[in-house]
Amino acid sequence: MSRAHLSRAFLLAAASFAALSSSAAAAATLPVTAASTFDSAILSGLGARNIGSATMSGRVSAIAGRHEKDGSTLLLVGAASGGLWKSQDDGTTFRPIFDKEDVQSIGAIALDPNHPDTYWVGTGESWMRNSVSVGDGVYKTTDGGETWTHMGLPASEHISKILVDPSNSDTVYVCVPGRLWSDSADRGLYKTRDGGKTWTLILKGANLSSGCSTLSMDPSNPNKLIAGMWDFRRTGWGFRSGGEDEKAPSGSDLLVTEDGGATWKSLKSPGDGLPDGPWGREAVAFAPSDPKVVYAFVESAKSALYRSDDGGKTWAPRDRSQWMVWRPFYFANLKVDPKDPNRVFKTDFSLIVSDDGGRSFTTLSQSIHPDQHDLWIDPSDTKHIVVGNDGGLWISHDGANRWSKVDNLPISQFYHVSLDDKDPYQVYGGLQDNAAWVGDTAYPGGVTNGRWENIGGGDGFWAWPDPADPDGFAYSESQGGSVVRVNRHTHEMRDIQPQSDTAEKLRFNWNTPLVVSPNDKGEIYIGAQYLFRSRDHGQTWDKISPDLTTNDPSKQQQEKSGGITVDNSAAETYTTI
Repeated sequence: MSRAHLSRAFLLAAASFAALSSSAAAAATLPVTAASTFDSAILSGLGARNIGSATMSGRVSAIAGRHEKDGSTLLLVGAASGGLWKSQDDGTTFRPIFDKEDVQSIGAIALDPNHPDTYWVGTGESWMRNSVSVGDGVYKTTDGGETWTHMGLPASEHISKILVDPSNSDTVYVCVPGRLWSDSADRGLYKTRDGGKTWTLILKGANLSSGCSTLSMDPSNPNKLIAGMWDFRRTGWGFRSGGEDEKAPSGSDLLVTEDGGATWKSLKSPGDGLPDGPWGREAVAFAPSDPKVVYAFVESAKSALYRSDDGGKTWAPRDRSQWMVWRPFYFANLKVDPKDPNRVFKTDFSLIVSDDGGRSFTTLSQSIHPDQHDLWIDPSDTKHIVVGNDGGLWISHDGANRWSKVDNLPISQFYHVSLDDKDPYQVYGGLQDNAAWVGDTAYPGGVTNGRWENIGGGDGFWAWPDPADPDGFAYSESQGGSVVRVNRHTHEMRDIQPQSDTAEKLRFNWNTPLVVSPNDKGEIYIGAQYLFRSRDHGQTWDKISPDLTTNDPSKQQQEKSGGITVDNSAAETYTTI
């Protein structure tokens, strides 16, 4: 069996499972022959070799930085599934410092302000999309990332924030939103007083689906913190942020402590200015230069930004634009300029900023990759801004007018890969929010960024060579079962997605199974609620199965699976079953 055939046999079994596992009442399975069995011993003696690519990079979920005394800039960059990277020259060069640990999804990073070689990392990103990797707790290094010690909270799965008490490095707070797909009692805000040897749950959610999603410390009083609790749940067919609907009870809340977490008070008091519940996700940030100024984003039936000028006692509404509605599960981060309390940034589809205390916002990042998640503002030079998004890391030195992209972070997230029969063979794959690509596995002088070829757009999922003419054509699939046949010479693309011949809507998954037969007869398969087969490279399709799903309308809520439940005006299509 050829290399490509072996790979396709294995992937065919995987794709068949993916197509049917979404149904509680699957009626049939695709045949898998004995040739598709796989012995792990075949690969046991092979080492991993990085072939890239960094040209498209990948999702950055957390950033920490520090302007050093010698004038250099330290950056720590956490990837959604690509580990932790360190630069000591403002992003000119990076090296991985977390590769030996058991998990590679980074949710939060904190630098100890008193010990320059001590870093804290929370694993498992907290931007709760339908493709998010989990972690196994908190890690600490005291030697600048050369070695790490696991410090606990192994069942947390996702960590959104870590804060180190500037007056006592042994006191650390860890914000745990908790599991995405199930209830858990491990959610909430944790505190250690002994440098991570023991942990105390100092703020627990109102129910088993509510955890800590945001945390900010008063810069003038480390015992005063505001925490956001978020009630959420994702299923295979939907997503809720807040209660089950716009009026259902929710465990989401904003709370304040002035004694280091011994006691808490809800800020959701009538007459104090915050909106009526139920709430979804929140974000909160004190202004570093004026601790009386606090900003809070609150997802609700009327999502908006709020500002307090008395340290969080009372609040006034600010911006209510679409930027405050757009996908809070994915965009919920506030950063205040270290020198200007009226200049506040919000990560969103674009990076947006307000210079009038949150009353209005403008975009700053139209020239960079969309979907912003975290940023670091140099406190000694606030025009020096570093942003992490779905396309990697971007740096500005002029206040976000011009940006440079970091092209040496190979953290691309491949949903699927396939191979061809060339020697050396090529790898085809689709990337989260970064299209579909094909690249070499070996090349004289090494596999550089330039050896990767773009063969599709959107969120890339499956990418396959066409066995009938692998040098000339390929198949590229993006979200929602959108599939094209690509002419690799002319870059022309022809849409070949099956279309319904009745009034019934075809329900393609966000990550739709697509399999190309190893023969050279143009045979390909794709799955919606039905399995479709084409024998002419996608020009025509035959429906070859009955409905393989439960066909339960309650499990066809694609408008909720990528949007919000407390305000459906911003809902998006993500997953359908």
